[in-house]
Amino acid sequence: MPVLDLHDRGGYLVLDAKECRASGAALKSRYVTASPFPHIVLEDFIDKSVLRKLLDEFPTSEGQKYFNRSQERLKYEYGPRHWQGATTHNLFALFNSAAFVAFLEEMTGFDGLIPDPYYSGGGLHETKRGGHLSVHADFNLHQKLGLIRQLNLLVYLNDDWAPEYGGNLELWDRGMRAREVAVAPDLGRAVVFTTALDSYHGHPDPLTCPIDRSRISMALYYYTAPEDGLADVPLRTTQFQVRPDSLDRTDRVVKMQHVINDWLPLAVRRRLPKPKTD
Repeated sequence: MPVLDLHDRGGYLVLDAKECRASGAALKSRYVTASPFPHIVLEDFIDKSVLRKLLDEFPTSEGQKYFNRSQERLKYEYGPRHWQGATTHNLFALFNSAAFVAFLEEMTGFDGLIPDPYYSGGGLHETKRGGHLSVHADFNLHQKLGLIRQLNLLVYLNDDWAPEYGGNLELWDRGMRAREVAVAPDLGRAVVFTTALDSYHGHPDPLTCPIDRSRISMALYYYTAPEDGLADVPLRTTQFQVRPDSLDRTDRVVKMQHVINDWLPLAVRRRLPKPKTD
């Protein structure tokens, strides 16, 4: 049985808020006690047949921009303007619905969660053969909305994904001494985790899947509104980390940007040229 039951209302899929709250409450102890930081891996998150319909609508990467630097190679992000069909739009709307937010609040203990209507950094993700995403902590603020990021939801869409293809999501301890969790990105598996400045995660080794395959997922982020505003909250973009005894490269551009964010007034920062990445 899937974790969440989808109900068909005239061809449109919806969730029941009462069912969602009950499901979330039943999972709370697993979530809050997980190591290395609060998270949960959910098997059979929703009906796989629905996810396969989304796969039929998945955007093409032809002509699209992608990340291609030492810390993230051959990674594509597809926002709403790239989505091709009704199932894709329905599922993203469902994961931003009040019923689903209730599920997350009950499971995680966060109150007043706010989904992102802009899908900033979220949407559909794809990484091609040879690509990777180094271990990192995520950006912490939604500057357009003035919100603090609290949760990530990842729903994997990889049917018949062989272990030798790689691409496992890794969760690392806060001191970057050891990987504690590895999650294969199999179809229908979901991961929810708390996003803090030391919630280190990624899939850092190059994918070895066939050239006609890629690692794909849905990514959604959830926020809260700080009572005292953002004045005392440090502004952080994605913070990449170096694994011990690896060939990972330090992201010196981002480290310098954080120094600038912390010490230079906003009026001065706006006059600086945009940093270049390798």
